[in-house]
Amino acid sequence: MVKSLPSEMQEPMTEVDGKKEYTSMNVPDDGPMDIVDIQRILPHRYPFLLVDRILESDGNTRIIGLKNVTINEPFFQGHFPGHPIMPGVIQLEAIAQVAGLLLLQAKRWPDSFAYFMSMDKVKFRRPVVPGDCMYIEVTVMKYRASLARVRGEVRVDGSVVSEAELTLARVPQDSYLQR
Repeated sequence: MVKSLPSEMQEPMTEVDGKKEYTSMNVPDDGPMDIVDIQRILPHRYPFLLVDRILESDGNTRIIGLKNVTINEPFFQGHFPGHPIMPGVIQLEAIAQVAGLLLLQAKRWPDSFAYFMSMDKVKFRRPVVPGDCMYIEVTVMKYRASLARVRGEVRVDGSVVSEAELTLARVPQDSYLQR
């Protein structure tokens, strides 16, 4: 069920000097989030928004997100016809998006975007297929003013299906909009 937002929160973007700009996000500092809350923080939209819900967050160093994998995902048309498998790089992007939610939700990086910069110690343990529910757990390992290092695990049915350490960079929204 989608929440009804107060009028001041209806539009996540405002227009400044003819350019659209993301506004400060009015979302919980910790705890669960639905898709409306997620879209208040992340600029991603279908078909590249890869987190459906935040189940748990301490608002600082740890978060757990959920992605329901369906046959309707556009990448399944070509990966692979008759044998659909979620690409590993898409799983890594889902980890990065959940990490970005934690960093931006915690107000560590206000009015910013979290850019996925690098990955290390990546392992894929088993395929993710339509019907799977991906539980994406991210923990902050190191944090600086403009960079964060996180560890992410994706679990399906309680088993780790992929894991990685990622680096994310803070990019202020106003610097992005000046391009």
